[in-house]
Amino acid sequence: MQRIEPMTLFGYEKLQAEVKELKEVKRPQTVKDIEEALEHGDLKENAEYHAAKEMQKNIDNRLTELQELIACSKIVDPTELEHSKVSFGSTVVLTDLDTDEEVTYTIVGGCESNPDIGLISFHSPLAKQLLGKEEGDECKMRLPGGEKEFEIEEVKYQDIVFECK
Repeated sequence: MQRIEPMTLFGYEKLQAEVKELKEVKRPQTVKDIEEALEHGDLKENAEYHAAKEMQKNIDNRLTELQELIACSKIVDPTELEHSKVSFGSTVVLTDLDTDEEVTYTIVGGCESNPDIGLISFHSPLAKQLLGKEEGDECKMRLPGGEKEFEIEEVKYQDIVFECK
């Protein structure tokens, strides 16, 4: 079964930009760094050479990871989805039934997630438990910090802000 990574066009373009930066800027610079370090001679005690080789390995690994992610990506336009139930791109307002604290999350692709600004990955434990739920539902959520009970106050679509200004 092929893995599918849902993401918005923003996330897809973000991945493409990172690939371009790695291929066109960072990797060529690292190759130059390796060549310069080789000119210093003895490789056993050449810290610059070893650091540059390690950087090249990290860049190559990241490129492989990004290319696999892009290959299984599926661009989803959340404006075209129904948001009467929680789905990809939905913004969900929850009330913690123990503390009455209200929290708001928007479900996005893994490469787009940023919990600090309320964007949670489609694959996160919380998002998986929210999918398909409706306004008014009360649900117990198993989270890394323990079990919590929430009421879903609102499910809606709103423009997704991916980065803090």
